[in-house]
Amino acid sequence: MTETTGRVQLVRDGTLARLGPAGDIDGVGGTAPDGLFAHDARHLSRWQLRVAGSAPVTLRPAEEDPAGASSVSVLTPPGTREAPPAYTVFRDQSVTGGILTERLAFVSNLPEPVTAELELTADADFADLFELRADGRTYERPGAEHSARPVQGGVRFDYRRDDWHSRTVVECAPAPDSVRETPDGGTARTLRWRLALEPHGRAELRLIVHARPHAPVPPVPRKPARARQAPGPGASDLDRAFDQGMTDLDLLTVHAAGVDGEDLAVPAAGSPWFLTLFGRDSLLTSHFLLPYAPGTAAATLSALAATQGQTYDAFRGEQPGRIVHEVRRGELAHFRQIPYGRYYGTVDATPLFLVLLHAHHETTGDRTLAARLEQHARRAVDWMLTDGGLRERGYLVYTPDPGGLLNQNWKDSPGSVCFADGTVPEGPLAVSEVQGYAYDALLRTARLARDVWDDEDYARRLDDLAAGLRERFLRDFWMPEAGFPALALDGAGRQADALGSDAGHLLWSGILDEERARATGRRLLEPDFFSGWAVRTLASGQAPYHPLSYHCGSVWPHDNALIALGLARYGLGDEVRALADGLAAAAARCGYRLPEVFAGYGRADAPAPVPYPHSCSPQAWAAATPAALRTALGQV
Repeated sequence: MTETTGRVQLVRDGTLARLGPAGDIDGVGGTAPDGLFAHDARHLSRWQLRVAGSAPVTLRPAEEDPAGASSVSVLTPPGTREAPPAYTVFRDQSVTGGILTERLAFVSNLPEPVTAELELTADADFADLFELRADGRTYERPGAEHSARPVQGGVRFDYRRDDWHSRTVVECAPAPDSVRETPDGGTARTLRWRLALEPHGRAELRLIVHARPHAPVPPVPRKPARARQAPGPGASDLDRAFDQGMTDLDLLTVHAAGVDGEDLAVPAAGSPWFLTLFGRDSLLTSHFLLPYAPGTAAATLSALAATQGQTYDAFRGEQPGRIVHEVRRGELAHFRQIPYGRYYGTVDATPLFLVLLHAHHETTGDRTLAARLEQHARRAVDWMLTDGGLRERGYLVYTPDPGGLLNQNWKDSPGSVCFADGTVPEGPLAVSEVQGYAYDALLRTARLARDVWDDEDYARRLDDLAAGLRERFLRDFWMPEAGFPALALDGAGRQADALGSDAGHLLWSGILDEERARATGRRLLEPDFFSGWAVRTLASGQAPYHPLSYHCGSVWPHDNALIALGLARYGLGDEVRALADGLAAAAARCGYRLPEVFAGYGRADAPAPVPYPHSCSPQAWAAATPAALRTALGQV
């Protein structure tokens, strides 16, 4: 995608390149660093082309191919009207698993021979993604060593620290005439060529950059692509958004190991900074895709079963039976300087794992996966009852993690779980939508126990637990004066009374009775919630509302996908259609690619959705949202 900064983002198979308008990398940091990234490390921090001794003129800036993994820019040496450039450079760049490929075509514009002089300065700082984006925080790296040396046909960069070894290898054809150190020292190297061009002739240079992290980048197992016909002239906005979403999900597919060590292709959470397996994100994405690509759910479930918690590790929040929040493979995670190597700080991934396991069986009729993962499912239920808090506190709860995530539901930013006056609740928190997930998980696992595991006693126990949870929830969370469920209960059982979109998830899970569900669904389509594009995360007019906040007034497409599925469950057809129309219109004004999140301003305020500055795009559950909307529309 081409960002508002002019930077282009190429992504495929867990590899990301963020390039400037001319295709260069300058090594910037901050909230939007550029570079070539694999396994949370920057494998190129400089990649700067110079022609005829200076920076080229950009005739056509780098522009992403519709498939998303390649771009082309058109460059020339400086020239004037009287002395136009002697040649033109067509720069074609693409990424795949662990590799950046660049093809430079030099085309002469003159009727006599000319020599194209070019140099490319390359460097690899191997910076960890978490440090690059840490707002100035630094991490100690005792004994770290950087080096660079010429190799046959190119140059190699190495980084070592104890048992950690990462490399970047640049291969060139033809080989450079020279490889030299740069005046500013360090490991940067400048590669130089002189290419002879015949009159109106052409010469090509091919560059291949291999990112070789400490842990190799395994190939993503891919089945033959399903034939998808591009929407024709009469296609609806939703059809076009669906097609773009399926394309984006292909770009976001990454490798994971399954419960028996098998190689799997699973949806990463999003680009640029979440190209890895995420429990909640991958589960909901897979759920949205169930009617269209059920194999995605099977792969996700197996990958998450393989990383299910086995022991107690407070640093990363691991507990037996708990489903992982995210998996990282970078240097800081390897040395446990951050908890995210395998981080379990999520309260909702475990019930969502159970929901998807049954939904996969329900959709496909295939008993194999549910039988294979029976023990994993039982351990997930055990976690909900014990460490999850369901038996002791009556609800799934979490305690904010100061070393990781303060909030452990999908609204995981600080302050997103709040009272209507903006104050933040204290103590172990029970957020509303997670209780709905838990209720659905218990009922669905009871069905698996009856239909697949042949364990009627276990099924009855789970049904009883679900009934008790629903009874408590309707008593403790419902706010009669507001006619709406509370956002959460604090540690003392007080209702966090902010009006949030999480209530729509309760329709999806089915924990509300018919009357309350229909009232809640209609309330979500009133103007303080519904922006005209979609439902805001927080109704406007409340003290904590901010349309440019991450979770307190912004709009999230996946949030609305769950709301739409919930509305359809209770037969609220007009509301489903209004929501689907708004999101389809938003997609049309975003090139049919729904972003992770956009601002909560109303449709009357601007002709297109106002971007959220730090939104991921493409992002998996946003890309899968049109699929969920299709499903919801088909149910009303």
